[in-house]
Parts: sequence; structure tokens; C-alpha cells
Amino acid sequence: MRILEDLNIDYEVINYLKDPPSIDDLKIISKKLNLRPKQFIRKGEKDFLNNSINCFIDDDTKLFELMNMYPKIIERPIILINEKGCIGRPPENIYKII
Repeated sequence: MRILEDLNIDYEVINYLKDPPSIDDLKIISKKLNLRPKQFIRKGEKDFLNNSINCFIDDDTKLFELMNMYPKIIERPIILINEKGCIGRPPENIYKII
């Protein structure tokens, strides 16, 4: 976020652990990231491991449902600027979308 502040780019922080994104929101995020859902899931997260989510790793529809149910498995932070997005780790990824 410091990079965005240094460049005077407005941003909004959404705490999706408290307010999980809807399935439709996850589809939009996926499109903006240009990634399939399996590409922005935290595969080492307890919710991923304890709920056999790996069984659905190639089923995008099911993964969106599971990401909504278990938001801790969503990679973070996710940065969205207009129609583009990136995973904010490392922070320098932001330069790819501005």
C-alpha cells in the first residue's frame, strides 16, 4: 500500500475475512487478475487442507463457492485498479498494473 500512497493512487482496503466476497465478486476478481481461482488460493492454509479443497482444484465453479465459504484461502493482498489486478506480494507487482 505504501507504493500506492507514494504514487498518490487512491485505493480501498476490503477486509474479506470479515466480509467475504460474493461468488460474482470472485469471478470479477479472477478476470481482473487474469488468473483461474486455483492460482490465487493459499494452498497451505488450514481451511484449504482441512476441507479437502484440493479435490476441487480444477473445478473453477466449485472453487469460487469454496473461496466464498472459506475466505482465509484467498491469497492476499489483492490489488485492483480499474480493470486490472495483481497479488500484492511482492509489493512491486503493483507496477505491473499501473
